[in-house]
Amino acid sequence: MEQQQAIRTARLAGLWYLLLAISGMLGFLLFHSQIFVKDNPAQILNNLIQKESVASIRLVMELIIIVSQSLAAFYFYQLFVKRDATAALALLIWGTVNAVLITISAISMSVVIDLAHNSTIALQEKPPLIQVLSNIIGEVWSVGGLFFGLWLLPMGHIVIKHKTMPTWLGYTLLLGGLGYLLQTFLKSAGYQNSYLGLLVMPATIGELWMIVYLLVWGIRPEKARV
Repeated sequence: MEQQQAIRTARLAGLWYLLLAISGMLGFLLFHSQIFVKDNPAQILNNLIQKESVASIRLVMELIIIVSQSLAAFYFYQLFVKRDATAALALLIWGTVNAVLITISAISMSVVIDLAHNSTIALQEKPPLIQVLSNIIGEVWSVGGLFFGLWLLPMGHIVIKHKTMPTWLGYTLLLGGLGYLLQTFLKSAGYQNSYLGLLVMPATIGELWMIVYLLVWGIRPEKARV
């Protein structure tokens, strides 16, 4: 009975993690660039006015990211707390902090959409305000890389130490978490290179692997061994 409950919890974690992945890819990779253009507030303003529905979808995706990240962190905590309370708590905290950061991005996004359609603010005053808000959104996602990485570390640690899933999945998650941290620090130091994206490839592989494992197999019994 306890194992059946663990599998149900694992699948709930997997469902929310899947929704997080889908909303993240759609929101940031598909819709974001249609509205937000780096260092071009006039173009952003035009996009917000001409592509109002796209801007609204982008904001909705951000809200879904916040909810799915929070609930994924909660169900991961429920799943792992009896096996490693400290690591499970770290996973919950770092996942929740990430959701809080994205909330700042969502608030800024909501304000910038309202600003674009606000008739009480002079047109020439809008671009500087849009630039500031756009920078906040971008920097939140950049700094958020720390927590994208941090929450993978206890996840990978639990998988390796307690054999809850394939050991190589745990190592992939650890490598992915470290890749996110390194990428964030390098970007913050001003280092720009197209190869930086390779640092987070293990994270992408590990997260997709984790989602599939949670949804298909759930979690191994506590005493199982590789």
